[in-house]
Amino acid sequence: MALSEPSGLLILNKPIGITSHDCVYKIRRLYSTKRVGHTGTLDPLATGVLVMLVGRAAKAAEYLSADTKGYVATLRLGITTDTEDITGKILTESHDIPSADKVRAVANGFLGDIKQIPPMYSAIKVGGKKLYDLAREGITVEREARDVTVHSLTVTPTDDIAKYTLSVECSSGTYIRTLCADIGNALGSGGVMETLLRTRVGNFKLSEAHTPEELEAMSEDERISLLLPIEKLFDSLPSVYLPAFYERLCRNGCEIYEKKIKTNLSVGERVKLYSEKGVFFALGEVREYPDGNAIKAIKIFEL
Repeated sequence: MALSEPSGLLILNKPIGITSHDCVYKIRRLYSTKRVGHTGTLDPLATGVLVMLVGRAAKAAEYLSADTKGYVATLRLGITTDTEDITGKILTESHDIPSADKVRAVANGFLGDIKQIPPMYSAIKVGGKKLYDLAREGITVEREARDVTVHSLTVTPTDDIAKYTLSVECSSGTYIRTLCADIGNALGSGGVMETLLRTRVGNFKLSEAHTPEELEAMSEDERISLLLPIEKLFDSLPSVYLPAFYERLCRNGCEIYEKKIKTNLSVGERVKLYSEKGVFFALGEVREYPDGNAIKAIKIFEL
């Protein structure tokens, strides 16, 4: 048995057919801790990168910034469904499949900043109820369009004239199902997402992910060795190293004035806080006070 609760990030390769919550249960059992969370839900149909938060890392979920994500999806033209993917009830069918040139041209119109109406089969809450719960009751409600960004979109034909491989880099919050459905709608043929593989979340890539089956086959020490440091979640944030005196004050809830530690950051900016020995211990935020700007810890991770 491990001497203390394991903590860190685990890059999971989620298999098809299970939910993100199923993954949480598996990791709880494998790491012998109830404190497990994840970032960025994947549907049962989807596979690929799911960042799991183990132990103290689970406290970080509410502070995560939106990361760019990478996907490879299969777009199937000629049908529409109530879920916008292949698992749903077929609503319309068409045999009028457009040419590859037209598919590429229309898909290019979805590059950049676009608006998406979230699908009814999603975990977004409206009036305190999740949309997919309402959808299962046969209820459809109005959803506000949301701003998302498609950074890159490559469309590749397959041997099937109705199917295309989409390689997508996009902002957090983008629904690939909806992107497929919207492209199909713009083409006039209809379209759904048939497969989805998430290849990247921020800097976390599929090449460093492990399947639940691989984890099962490992020893406890091997599994624990896979956990990445919590501060990897905040790689994009600046680092601030505090001398021992100011570290103690910070841990006790005191604000640390920038003029004392000779930093010059913007109000509202978040930072990684380290001890003078280089040990990450907290997430901090720059705030404005009567005597000047100061850094205050908003979440302590290392006790």
